[in-house]
Amino acid sequence: MGQLRLMQILGVVVLFALLLLSTAYGTTSIPTMDVVQAVLLGTGLVEGDMSPLHRIVYDLRLPRAIFAAVIGAGLGIVGVVLQTTTRNDLADPFLFGLSSGAAAGAVFVITVTGDILGLWTLPLAAFCGGLTASGIVLALVHGLRTSAPEKLILAGLAVSFLFAAITNYLIFAGDSRAAHSVIFWMLGGLGLARWEAFPLVSLGLVLILAYTLIRSRWLDALLTGDLTASTLGVPVRRLRLSMFFAAALATAVFVSVAGVIGFIGLMVPHIARGIAGPLHRQLIPTAALVGAALLTGSDILSRLLLTPQELPVGIVTTSIGSIFVFLLLYKTSGTRNRTS
Repeated sequence: MGQLRLMQILGVVVLFALLLLSTAYGTTSIPTMDVVQAVLLGTGLVEGDMSPLHRIVYDLRLPRAIFAAVIGAGLGIVGVVLQTTTRNDLADPFLFGLSSGAAAGAVFVITVTGDILGLWTLPLAAFCGGLTASGIVLALVHGLRTSAPEKLILAGLAVSFLFAAITNYLIFAGDSRAAHSVIFWMLGGLGLARWEAFPLVSLGLVLILAYTLIRSRWLDALLTGDLTASTLGVPVRRLRLSMFFAAALATAVFVSVAGVIGFIGLMVPHIARGIAGPLHRQLIPTAALVGAALLTGSDILSRLLLTPQELPVGIVTTSIGSIFVFLLLYKTSGTRNRTS
């Protein structure tokens, strides 16, 4: 436990350093003292007028850095939930149609309706799309009268393909001038990070974090199998469906603001288990820290690799994720060869 606590403290330090780097560095570097002064002025801790440089820090870079940490933490926890409840080490929001549903909603707004509700049009459309996809998955599972992991995965895959087809149709049939915006949003980005949307994003993180910590013992029981968990008094079917709904709701919130950011929910649980072990009371906070640091660092890279252009952060996370999957497959193959 002492070693785990030390690792978590180190993770907090690394995350704080990444947040500072994300705020200070970009197409134009800003001195650290100016960053600190902008934060103090923006939060009202000191009095004075904010210069244009301070406005760039407080209104653009700081919310972007904080959003990256919050969304990364949330997606990391969602990955833990989905992998535990389905007993599938490759489960993540992509596998269940959550991301594709949100993408379809956002693309519909970009290519068809436009910003009819102003700034909130895109987040609301993505949110509704994600919830619709999750609702269809839950309805399919309920109609089959089962919550078996393999049925949940198959239902999610079917819904994911359905909404992917809808998205591609909208891109093909919609306004071609919006194609660049569609592609950038589908690959993920934090350009929409504004303080006005912070309550929504923080609500998504608080929801999934609080609910998983409350049900951490039940999640631990699921690791032993459905039959054993049932004998321990865990309502397995209700837990699996409620966890999926909480994960869907949180994912819809995150995707509605940042677009489709891949592989965070897949990588983070594996890294966190290597640090904290499989028990969820320690695993969930560790996954939140790892996810926050991973997405914050990826966002820094996305702004620096093609300066002065900005690379969609999903390209960075997908590149890292592909390498991670190769290493995971190699490790699994090596373990099997040693045991055979």
